[in-house]
Amino acid sequence: MYEILLLPSAQRDLDFLEKKIFLQVTRRLSDLAGNPRIQGCQKLTVEEGYRLRSGDYRILYRIDDAGKKVYVYRIKHRKDVYR
Repeated sequence: MYEILLLPSAQRDLDFLEKKIFLQVTRRLSDLAGNPRIQGCQKLTVEEGYRLRSGDYRILYRIDDAGKKVYVYRIKHRKDVYR
């Protein structure tokens, strides 16, 4: 099992989500704990890390396999996430 760590920017993003979206995103985050490279995740090309789709929202994260940690650094709507 991997430990999910939310960086302050991701925590701020999560705090501003509607309840329905919040529950949807937190379900996807809990899926990452079992396998951070789950089906549907994509490796980012411009920067280091991975992207996971959750409806219209994207979860951006990095994986530390040695420490068994997943660092989530962004949770944004798909139109805003890569800006």
